[in-house]
Amino acid sequence: MKKEEKAAPFIFDSITALMRALGLPKPLHPLIALVDYKDIKADTQEIEKGLMLNFYKISFKHHLKGKIRYGQGYYDFDEGGLSFVSPNQLISAGEGEQDYAGHTLLFHPDFIRNYPLAKTIKTYGFFSYSVAEALYLSDKEKTVIDTVFENIGQELSLPIDNFSQDVLVSQIELLLNYSNRFYNRQFITRKAVHNDLLAQMEQLPNDYFNNHEALMKGPPSVQYIAEKLQVSPRYLSDMLRQLTGLNTQQHIQQKLIDKAKEILSTTTLSVAEIAYMLGFEHPQSFNKIFKRKTNVSPGEFRQSFN
Repeated sequence: MKKEEKAAPFIFDSITALMRALGLPKPLHPLIALVDYKDIKADTQEIEKGLMLNFYKISFKHHLKGKIRYGQGYYDFDEGGLSFVSPNQLISAGEGEQDYAGHTLLFHPDFIRNYPLAKTIKTYGFFSYSVAEALYLSDKEKTVIDTVFENIGQELSLPIDNFSQDVLVSQIELLLNYSNRFYNRQFITRKAVHNDLLAQMEQLPNDYFNNHEALMKGPPSVQYIAEKLQVSPRYLSDMLRQLTGLNTQQHIQQKLIDKAKEILSTTTLSVAEIAYMLGFEHPQSFNKIFKRKTNVSPGEFRQSFN
């Protein structure tokens, strides 16, 4: 039996094209639009199987019944909240009727191109999070976000003048800054979930080195750890930095140094042999990172035990 080919995603290069596909009138401004989900009348089942946008999408959902797919998993969103999609990310909805209230803000990179936000938007890590890592909002936070969306909607309803774009860009930046604040709160208030991730994060590099995987594959990468934990690399690093002060790469390096110290203090293997065992192609690279992290060379560390 011939394997069924996966359908290609619907690609939307313009906000106007997406609005047309949703059965909505063309936007008042071609580079920015605010969509109220209740206004969507078109059958979007085919589109929701997979679409790719050439612009930013920030969705504020009060309640959502059904499931959203990310990668190979499906995730429930009964609490509602904010999710963020940057240009050229593949997104899709799962099976089941989508029934939710809320808004989606769409804006093209060209809309912010002549503003500092065009550069700083890349520092908002949540655009690289997966759908499963949406921002869950408290009632007070929902009120704050609601107000920002209302302000954007009111501004879009006014005739365009010389200040329209300035005001809208400032509102987008305000929305992103509030989201940053609320994500930091989420890392703290959802500690039970994150502490479980942290425990797994602590164990994964240990197992990797103990099973001698580094010898064959090199040191564990951030991508490897994130895939094992089933989270996006950026979310994992932001979560770890909030809880421990170290990002994922720093955690991996710390585990590598701990393993190196263990081998140096309990075996007679040469420094070069230990370097290869830990996944380094060149012992000099191992020596450099060890000294940078401990202020002594591997040889000096070993001599301290004699």
